[in-house]
Amino acid sequence: MNSRLSNTTIASLPGAIVIPRYDRGAVTPGIVHLGVGAFHRAHQAAYVDACLADGETGWGIIGVSLRSPDTRDALSPQDGLYTLAVRDSAGERLQVIGSILSLLVAPEDPGAVLAALTDPRIRIVTLTITEKAYLRAADGSLDENHPDIVHDLANPGSPRTAHGFLAEALARRRAAGTPPFTVLCCDNLPANGATLHRLLVEFAKLRDARGSADDRPLAGYVADDVAFPSSMVDRIVPATTDADRTRIAQELGLEDAWPVMTEPFRQWVVEDRFHAGRPAWEKFGVTMVEDVGPFEDMKLRLLNGAHSGIAYLGLLTGHATVDRAFADPTIRQFVDALWAEAIPTLPEGAGLDTAAYTAELAERFSNTALAHRTAQIANDGSQKLPQRIIASALECLEAGTELVHLTLVVAAWIAACTARGKTLPEGHFTDPLDAALTALLDQQLPANETVTAVFDLAGFAKDHAERCTLIELVAVHLVHLRREGPVLAFAALGIDSR
Repeated sequence: MNSRLSNTTIASLPGAIVIPRYDRGAVTPGIVHLGVGAFHRAHQAAYVDACLADGETGWGIIGVSLRSPDTRDALSPQDGLYTLAVRDSAGERLQVIGSILSLLVAPEDPGAVLAALTDPRIRIVTLTITEKAYLRAADGSLDENHPDIVHDLANPGSPRTAHGFLAEALARRRAAGTPPFTVLCCDNLPANGATLHRLLVEFAKLRDARGSADDRPLAGYVADDVAFPSSMVDRIVPATTDADRTRIAQELGLEDAWPVMTEPFRQWVVEDRFHAGRPAWEKFGVTMVEDVGPFEDMKLRLLNGAHSGIAYLGLLTGHATVDRAFADPTIRQFVDALWAEAIPTLPEGAGLDTAAYTAELAERFSNTALAHRTAQIANDGSQKLPQRIIASALECLEAGTELVHLTLVVAAWIAACTARGKTLPEGHFTDPLDAALTALLDQQLPANETVTAVFDLAGFAKDHAERCTLIELVAVHLVHLRREGPVLAFAALGIDSR
């Protein structure tokens, strides 16, 4: 099979395949997306596709990869088209998404990315660059010593980071009299819009300090004139496999170099603050709100927190996918207890139906068609655990409520990191702190010393009054995991693993 999915070949697709119901040639760009990976293509791009089909043709997407050319290399020969495969136990529904008009690779041509960002037609910049790409120091501030931040401050016209691209583009737009775009963060960060806003103001201040006396300060402009609404995104998107590509190609009768796998469920909650307009996302299920915080907390602490627990305990018990791990009665009991600890930390009076939400999560975690790998979820634990687990644990300590299950997740992460190259394959999952973590864990220090050193390295609970107590609770679990693995750790919680 040699023919590729493209504008030319799409008409030959079988009638069961859903294709764009609009003239792609009439679509103009209105959004630049930084971090055009699988999640964006399963989530934001699919919502925008629906808006384009509804006649809002001014909101096409220019996708930007900040690191790798892989997505561009896969999709450019396909005119940006790709297949979204929505899978559950009942079967698979295929839809070709047409909302991505073009793709750029920042390291190859940063000037082209800046040209896109300064195009007056671009009114929104969305981001899914993962937690680690925000380049935060242990205290949450901008890591101004990071080599890429240092580079971008010295070379504003050829940036490497999202911070550098956004700052330079906003400076150029202001100089040209072009209104600023709205910056919409779609990553799993607490108060993600406010967090990115703060980081970009910090970056702009550093940039201003290097400018000449004649330069107009950028930090105040970013602080006062640019909108950074927060959002909460939710859809499970496993990594695409070669078997997926083969199966999709057989269904299409065409090759698709990078189809995207996902589940039927999707959710997007967005604060409605867009100075230059936005698509009518609410017509297609997006919840537009004044404050995304309660929804964000529920998702981070119940879905993402449980996902991390399933990932690390699943790896330690030999489960390669979420559905297999969640079908393990011990892990299922653990997740139920984890939710019971985390739910009281959520804001009261916000109208959150946690019972319905966790029931839906249980159904999603049981989806055997997704084959969502525990190793994929396990990546970047040092960046994910603070908002998924540590925040809930600290609030439990402050309130004097039980938290033994939350702290096991942190211990399981440490144990899983230690197991790489031993009972788990080397490099089975990765973390930005891997070099320092590996050197630390290779010392085989006593549990309390190990946990303390890991907390110091990752900046967990930094300067919090309950930090020492949290370390002690995690260390108890780590002792159990080191002695007899999850069996003893579960037994200590009253969970029978037989």
